[in-house]
Amino acid sequence: MIVPTRRSIVRSALIFLVTILAFVVTPQQVKALQTTTTDTVATSGIEFTDIPTAADSIAIKKKAAAEAAKVALAQNKAKPESKTIPKTLWQVFIAGFLGGFAAFLMPCIYPMLPLTVSFFTKKAGSRSKGIFNSVLYGLSIIFIYVFIGILVAVLFGPAALNGLATNGVFNFFFFLLLIVFGVSFLGAFEITLPSSLANKLDENSDKGGLVGIFFMAATLVVVSFSCTGPIVSSVLLDAAVKGERLGPAISMLGFSTALALPFTLFAMFPSALKTLPKSGGWLNSVKVVLGFIEIAFALKFLSNVDLAYHWNLIDREVVLSLWIAIGLLTGLYLIGKIKFSHDSDVPYLSVPRTFISIIVFAFVFYMIPGLWGAPLNAISALLPPLSTQDFDISAGAGSGASPALGNTTTIKTKKYEELFKRLPKVKGLDEWYDYDQALEVSKQLKKPILIDFTGWNCVNCRQMEQNVFPVPEVLKRLQNEFVMLQLVIDDKTDLLENEKYTSAVTGKKITTLGAKWLDKEISKYNSNAQPFYVIINEKGETLVPPQGATFNVNEYIKYLDSGIAAYKK
Repeated sequence: MIVPTRRSIVRSALIFLVTILAFVVTPQQVKALQTTTTDTVATSGIEFTDIPTAADSIAIKKKAAAEAAKVALAQNKAKPESKTIPKTLWQVFIAGFLGGFAAFLMPCIYPMLPLTVSFFTKKAGSRSKGIFNSVLYGLSIIFIYVFIGILVAVLFGPAALNGLATNGVFNFFFFLLLIVFGVSFLGAFEITLPSSLANKLDENSDKGGLVGIFFMAATLVVVSFSCTGPIVSSVLLDAAVKGERLGPAISMLGFSTALALPFTLFAMFPSALKTLPKSGGWLNSVKVVLGFIEIAFALKFLSNVDLAYHWNLIDREVVLSLWIAIGLLTGLYLIGKIKFSHDSDVPYLSVPRTFISIIVFAFVFYMIPGLWGAPLNAISALLPPLSTQDFDISAGAGSGASPALGNTTTIKTKKYEELFKRLPKVKGLDEWYDYDQALEVSKQLKKPILIDFTGWNCVNCRQMEQNVFPVPEVLKRLQNEFVMLQLVIDDKTDLLENEKYTSAVTGKKITTLGAKWLDKEISKYNSNAQPFYVIINEKGETLVPPQGATFNVNEYIKYLDSGIAAYKK
């Protein structure tokens, strides 16, 4: 009988974990190389804002019209997908890692570090065995959280996860959920899993060996849920709405790595524990500050619902006012001017607390000019659009570009213009909102149409409108060379009865204006991503391969110029 060595067991555990990830990654990468325009755009750092179900995704894959295939082939040659996938997944991993580091500093986990390290070093009998056990402990934590991420992706599927970005019910649910989590972090109550589950896992951890170590990790996951649950939910949600199929698993990989790494490292170097600050009231301060952040973040989801359903209640200045108030409370809390019932006194300000307070107050001062219309470029993508603000001192400012030439048309009333007054605007642009009207305008002006498939809640759309469109060389082309058509795919306005229909691609009943434009994007261009840009002529023919968000200004100018040249030919 062959007895496995410690090294072989560790190696086997690593191979097992990597194999699981490879099993999930490989099919998707192979599938990505076979997909058409939808996946090519979706993996370029684009944040989806569509609401299709799994049936939509199946229908999209079955859609293989000759024109769409040619466009997709040309685009795949221009932008290989293999170069864009790692960038997005790395962003998801880093976001999860930061969330895991924040969770490590919570009062449910940080105090357990010296106890756990001491347990492994003393019970093992030797330093090498203690390191070996701590490595397995860390790998068990990673395995558990990655399994949770894979489970979320498998149960809901990428199409359903993408739908979270604009679905009103889900957005309102997450708003309430984050408020509850935030209030919990402020100390009103604790959210815990059933104690019987923790006790059962704790009993199994006494078995010893590899099984005991795994159940010790599972016990940590369950017992610390009151601290990690809100953070896990936040990073999972962030990963889900990115549109990546592996987003939840990669996010949990980053989260669990940050959580498990300290236990392993300090087991290797136990003397370094002396350099760590002792547990105390500062841990609760971390929890409270995260509670304020959760509440502020919740407003983003409420704003999403307000925009899509035209409630017109959560304007930009409302969100800014609430964020400023939350920021002031956070700053005053950090300097000890206010405290909660479970907080200890702050007799003096430590250096870290002082610097964090400076950052918080500076951020508050940065937001204040936004109440009068300052663009606040650093956070503009997270705020409601400037067009929702009642008072904008910069409203009369020039666009900084020459006026559009030859834009005279016989059509004097824009369809849906009143509906989209709150849609983010780029000063100097003359947008249209109906496909058929844009075709007629294109015939009259003899200009190509730039279709901008956008959304009320599309973060990357806001970044393009804030950082790319206003650039003089881009704006000049958009003003003078194109008919701008914005089709908002997540608008919830009901269609008239005679305009409702059943999609030939998805089989769904199309009843809202947003669903109509989303169905056009899916059926005609084989994509469900936003932002998504298509250049067509007055006959509706695609002139050049469509593309998604391109934050490189020079690349976007080249794309526009290629469309202009194709139209003139």
